[in-house]
Amino acid sequence: MTTTATTPTAPPRALDVTLWIAQGLLALMLIGSGLFKLLTPLAQLAETFPWAGDVAPGVVYAAAAFDILGGLGVLLPSLTRIAPQLTVLAALGCVALLATAAVFHFSRGEGADTPINFVLIALALFVAWGRRSRAPIRARSQAA
Repeated sequence: MTTTATTPTAPPRALDVTLWIAQGLLALMLIGSGLFKLLTPLAQLAETFPWAGDVAPGVVYAAAAFDILGGLGVLLPSLTRIAPQLTVLAALGCVALLATAAVFHFSRGEGADTPINFVLIALALFVAWGRRSRAPIRARSQAA
C-alpha cells in the first residue's frame, strides 16, 4: 500500500483578494463606527442615532468597544499571521454583534436603520467561510 503526501493547494487568487477586500471593508466600517460612537459627544450622537440618547452611556461605549474590537479582530490576525484562525472567530463574533444590533433596532421600530447591518453580516459570514475553509491564512510559524 502506498500513501501519497498531499500538498495544500493555494486558494484561487481572486477569492483570496476578494476576502482581503471584504476583511478590509468590514474592519473599516466597524472601526469607523466604533470610533464615531466613542469620540462624538453623546448629545450630538443622539441626534444622529436616537437610540444613543435612550440608553445608558455605558451601552454606547460598550457598543463602540465591540465594534472596534470586531474590526481589529477580522483584520489583524490575518495581516500579522499570528493566530490567523482568530479571524474566523472574530468574523462570527461580528455576525452575533450585528444580528443583535438588528434585533435591537427592529424592537425599537427602527427597521429602516438595519440594511447596513445585513450587508455587514453577509461580509462577515463570507470572511468566516472563506478564511475557514477556502482560503485560510497560514500562521507565520507554518509558512513555508
